[in-house]
Amino acid sequence: MSGAFWWRKPYIIYNMRRVAIQGEVGSYHDVASHYYFESEDIELICCDTFEEVFEEMKKDSNVIGMVAIENTIAGSLLHNYELLRDSGMQIVGEHKLRISHSIMCLPEDDWEDITEVNSHPVALMQCRHFLKQHPQFKIVETDDTAGSAKNISENNLRGHAAICSKYAAPLYGMKILQEGIETNKHNFTRFLIVADPWMAEELSVPSKSNKSSIVFSLPHSEGSLSQVLSIFSFYKINLTKIQSLPIIGREWEYMFYIDVMYDDYTRYRQSIDAVRPLTKQLKILGEYVEGKSTIEKN
Repeated sequence: MSGAFWWRKPYIIYNMRRVAIQGEVGSYHDVASHYYFESEDIELICCDTFEEVFEEMKKDSNVIGMVAIENTIAGSLLHNYELLRDSGMQIVGEHKLRISHSIMCLPEDDWEDITEVNSHPVALMQCRHFLKQHPQFKIVETDDTAGSAKNISENNLRGHAAICSKYAAPLYGMKILQEGIETNKHNFTRFLIVADPWMAEELSVPSKSNKSSIVFSLPHSEGSLSQVLSIFSFYKINLTKIQSLPIIGREWEYMFYIDVMYDDYTRYRQSIDAVRPLTKQLKILGEYVEGKSTIEKN
C-alpha cells in the first residue's frame, strides 16, 4: 500500500459498492473498507453513529455496512452486538486492521505550538503513554478520529492537534508530527462486513465458509452452557470467542454471542442442529470466511 491517496482514484460513480461506515473519510472504518473491497470501487456513506449505519442499510438494501466489533486492547463493542442482532442483517465477512495512530496539526503549527489534542476516547486511551510524555497538552474527547482532523482543518484551529490514521492527513491538509504513537503495537480492530440477507447471497457462500457467528440464550439452569460447549467440542468445532450480554428485564439470563471455526461445513451444521434444542432464540448471524489481517508499517 503506497501513496497518500492510495484509494482515491477518479472512478466513475455508477456500479460502485455503497458502504456505510461510522466516522469520516480517512477514519479507520474507511481504511478497513478499502482494504476489504480492494479490488472494487466503493462509495462511502459516512455516519455519525453505528445506529445510522444500520439505518442506511434498512433504507437501501444495496448498502453494505462496515462495523467495528472488537479491539484487542479496548475489548468488544457491546452495543454493536445488539444492533446487529436486532437489525436482521447478516455478517458476510470480516477484516482485522492493525491500528496505528498518528498525531497531526495544521501545516503552520509545530510541536511548540500545540496546546490541545483532540480524538476519540478509545484512541486517546490507546496513546496514553505518549500523552503522559506531554502533560502540557489539554486532552479533549471527540466523536471520531478523522473527524477531529477535519474539524481542525475546516475551522483553522491553530494550536490544536488530532490523533487519527496517517491517511487522514493529506485528505484534510494536515501535517503529521509523529506516526506510531500508540502504546501497544499489537493493537488490532476486527471489523464485520454486514448486509441485507438478499445481498448476503451475493457476497458470501455459506458452504465455502470456515467461520460463523451465532447468538442464543439459555435456560437459567445448572450446566446449560457447558452442555452446549461440549457438543461443539464433540463435533470438533473450535470456539474462538464468547461474549455474554444480560437480557434486560430477565434477571440473570443472558444472550451469548459466539464465534466458531470449522473445516467441515457439514459437521458444523450438524453441531448447530444438535445445539438448537438446548438453546432459546438461536440465530446464525453469518457464515463467512475468516478475515485477513492488515499490518501497516509506519
